[in-house]
Formats: sequence, structure tokens, C-alpha cells
Amino acid sequence: MAKKTVKDLELSGKKVLVRADFNVPMKDGKISNDNRIQAALPTLEYILEQGGKVIVFSHLGRVKTEEDKAGLSMKPVAERLGELLGKDVKFVAQTRGEELENAVAELTDGDVLMFENTRFEDVDGKKESKNDPELGKYWAGLGDVYVNDAFGTAHRAHASNVGIASNLESAAGFLVEKEINFIGGAVDEPKRPFVAILGGAKVSDKIGVIENLIAKADKVLVGGGMTYTFYKALGHDIGNSLVEEDKVSLAKELIDKAGDKLVLPVDSIVAAEFSNDVETETVGENIPEGKMGLDIGPKTVELFENELKDAKTVVWNGPMGVFEMSNFAQGTIKVCEALAKLEDATTIIGGGDSATAAQQLGFEEDFSHISTGGGASLEYLEGKELPGIAAISDK
Repeated sequence: MAKKTVKDLELSGKKVLVRADFNVPMKDGKISNDNRIQAALPTLEYILEQGGKVIVFSHLGRVKTEEDKAGLSMKPVAERLGELLGKDVKFVAQTRGEELENAVAELTDGDVLMFENTRFEDVDGKKESKNDPELGKYWAGLGDVYVNDAFGTAHRAHASNVGIASNLESAAGFLVEKEINFIGGAVDEPKRPFVAILGGAKVSDKIGVIENLIAKADKVLVGGGMTYTFYKALGHDIGNSLVEEDKVSLAKELIDKAGDKLVLPVDSIVAAEFSNDVETETVGENIPEGKMGLDIGPKTVELFENELKDAKTVVWNGPMGVFEMSNFAQGTIKVCEALAKLEDATTIIGGGDSATAAQQLGFEEDFSHISTGGGASLEYLEGKELPGIAAISDK
């Protein structure tokens, strides 16, 4: 890897600023899923083992007004992190100021401090989200070195990633290093055959990804709601299925450009309503009037399984149907099963809904890598440079 990693830094006795992705789901002030906190533990524990002083920080939710701050303090996260690390995590309810500076000055080797939600700085002029240079410099001044372990925000140039890294020696944490190696490696130097599976609702969300992967993959399998924009481009009847009228001509261009690399569904599970309680049927490439396509059908599952059977690298982003409803989850389940059976293959889920689906359906352990960043992994798959990674010091 061309970027420095945490192992390239001298950590003993150093104040180590760690940007983590602790944007965890909260309900009534309690954390409902701590996966993101657990994912950061290897980096934090390594720094502590090396004798560093950890100053960890993150954003949580969207903060636009003073009222938004009420339910978005990092305090519950600091408490949970302390439980997982098995040690006290000092929490400072500030993003800057004398109390924070004094607390940092008092740290001894092996201590952990967390400060308040970085997005609290957005209430007055979006200082975090707009990468205010003064804020980035101030935060950099709290530490000796900087570790970015928040891949989920790597596609955004914020004060807490690009701003700090511009002022301090920086490195990738283990989580970010893993994302770079898996997703970057898959797209730039894949073992072949390389198959991409793209689902989700809209073509517009995936245009750049489709174009990039058509050039790099051996096959691109398309499912989900975006299928029907492609169907319309081919002149098929789509009934009441989801369609982006303004993307139909683009879909036709992609079909022409891709040739036999692009594999579209040959059947769909349809229903009259977006509901799990209505009658379903399986139809071919023309959707009857009054019906909408809500999942790929069994023949498409078979087609996709056949395309995947010899694959050595697979990148998947976006579910095959409305997986939250059991009647329309089979396509996504079958794709998970097909990938789980692959031998000697690198299988990667590019975050977002497909990651949620794999986790909820119990396939999490069956993939080589599940990305922690939906938007970031999408932009990475597009071949874009991510500001948060670009800002990390080169080796």
C-alpha cells in the first residue's frame, strides 16, 4: 500500500489523534448496534499496546441546529467504547476549548479520551463539513500524529480527516487499510474472472460505477429496481415498476457499450402493490400492466449463479429486490448463497443496503470483506480519488 499505515508511525509516548467512524444507530439515547465501535478496536488496541495516548473522535448523525445536538452526543459511545476496551474512556463534552486542551495535556501513556461530536462544529457555519482550515489546524494541534480509521467519511473532505491530515503526519488505521486493499485491489488488480453485481433502486446512483466496472470487469450483473430502466431502454413493458425516465437513453448507451458483458434479469417477481401482503407472480421480461417488479425471478437466479460459478473476484453493491419484505428477499438471499459457495474467490460487499442485507440474512462471515462505507465504497468503485485517503501521508 502506498499510504502510511498505523504500523509506520512511532506511537510510544505520542498523543495519537484517531478519526473513527462511530456513526452508530441510536434509539432513545441508547446504541442499538455497536458494530462500528467493535470494528475500530484493533486499531485502538494496537496504539495502546505501543504506548500511545489515544484521542478518538467521530461524527454522529446530522447536526444542523442547536436542537439537533440534544440526541447526538458521543457520551454513550464513549461509555460503550470503555466497556469494549475494558478501560476508562474520559469523555469531554467539547469540540474545542480549555477543558479539552487540559484533558489532553493530562493524558498518560495508555489513556483514552473521546471528545464531542465533530458535527457540532457545523451548527455555526459548517466548519467540520466544509473543512474549515482553522478548525483542522486546531484539532491537529491536539496531537502528535493522526490515524484515519473512518472509511465511511473518506469520500468527504472534512476538517476531521483532510483538515487534520494536512497539518500532521498521518496514517491509515487497520480498517481503512483493509478497505484500500480489498476494494482498491479488486478494481485495480482483480483475479479473473472478475464479476460485479449491481442492484438497488436507481441507475442514477450507480452510473459511474457501471461505467467504470464495464471497462474493468468480465461481467456486470444487474438486479434490483434499476432493472426496469434498462428494460424500458430495451423496449420491454414495465407495468408500474420503478423507472427513471430521464435515464432511459443513458441505460441504452450503457447496454450498447457493454455488449455481452452486461447481464440483465430474464424474469421478475411482481405484485400489484409495494407490500408483503399481496399476491405475487413470476413473469418474464415484460411486466404486466398494473404490476411492478420487486425482485429477480428464479431463472435470473440460475443465470446469475452460472455467471458466478467460476468467478475469482466478485464485488457486490445493492440488493436484488425489496429484501426487507420476505416475499421479495429470495433474489438477494440466493446471491448471498451463491457467493458463500465460491471457492478461492475474493468476495466483497461495497457497503450500503447489500451489506445490511448480508448481515441481516446471516451471511456476514461468508464474505472476504464487507465495506464499512456505503457512499465511500461506491465512489471508490467508480474509480474516484477519495479525499480522506488522498490526504494520508505517503510511505
